Amino acid sequence: MRTERELTRLDRVFARLDREPERPAHIDVPRMSRHRVVLFASTLAFYAAIVWAVVITSWLVRLDWQVMFFRPYQQWPEIHAFLDYYVVLGQRGPTAVMIAAWLGWRSWRQHTLRPLLTLGASLLLLNLTVGAAKLSMGRLGPHYATSVGSNEMWLGGDIFPSGHTANAVVTWGILAYLASTPRARRWLSAFSAVVSLGVGLTTVYLGTHWLSDVVLGWAAGLLILLALPWCEPLIARAEDMIFDLRDSWRDRRRGRAPVPVTPVEVPGALSPIGGAAVTAAGDPTGGQEPVVREPVATSRPVRPQGHLAPGPHLSRSERTPVTPLGSRRPPQSDRVTRGTTSPRPVTGA
Repeated sequence: MRTERELTRLDRVFARLDREPERPAHIDVPRMSRHRVVLFASTLAFYAAIVWAVVITSWLVRLDWQVMFFRPYQQWPEIHAFLDYYVVLGQRGPTAVMIAAWLGWRSWRQHTLRPLLTLGASLLLLNLTVGAAKLSMGRLGPHYATSVGSNEMWLGGDIFPSGHTANAVVTWGILAYLASTPRARRWLSAFSAVVSLGVGLTTVYLGTHWLSDVVLGWAAGLLILLALPWCEPLIARAEDMIFDLRDSWRDRRRGRAPVPVTPVEVPGALSPIGGAAVTAAGDPTGGQEPVVREPVATSRPVRPQGHLAPGPHLSRSERTPVTPLGSRRPPQSDRVTRGTTSPRPVTGA
């Protein structure tokens, strides 16, 4: 009696992954809708408000100092070891490698480069915007503060906004941005929000960032995710260009590309009678023969025409063999040059 093998859990996982071997036609590319534009403008205004509150040394700066003096890492030392590892989820190198590995596998399965190109565009925007803000404002961190109650701006620091927090928002939020279904987008959005919130508060716990740094990092990462639909046309053009380069490279590997040819004029052949022009049928004519063109590769040099001695030129079979003692062929009075009419009488029935 034939029995079927029971599938293991690993077999069921691979069977689930094999359901989508080709590029799906239902990929939803987010567009810059009115709702998204309103969110982008609101987040940008909130970003500017946080910066202004820190610049004028408002109540937000006083809150930063109160949290710093509270020293959370001394209040709850039992979770210090765990949070030292948890904060790695906000470091750009490890998170970019993990997310790129997942999106690379997804690109290979779906035959599209959009996930990887979207990740690259988001990281590029992150480096440009957050890096420029850090260097331009130059705020010092809590461990390097010089004056109690000051905002520590323009003193050569690079912590405002928090790079860990902004990186956590972008790298984990890109999974929700690239989700194929609304349900997956909701779950991934909640997951990325929890991770980025935890990473930001962990930096405050460890004393490496002010609280305002973390709040501005959340706003900076959210701005990048909201602005990604503006980059979609450029991502699509980059994908088409990469695929065109791949196809041309494959064509060159399969066979050599055809060499362009140029027409080269070849002079007509000379007849044995006084160098008259000969037509394609071989009959001597007094006119000029039509020009014959031969396709020749441009890379091959044209051979110069050899020098011909004056007089009729005979073929090899019509030449008389010559030795040092003289000609070995007896004279034949009835032999005529090839190409002329024979004087022999024509016999036959």
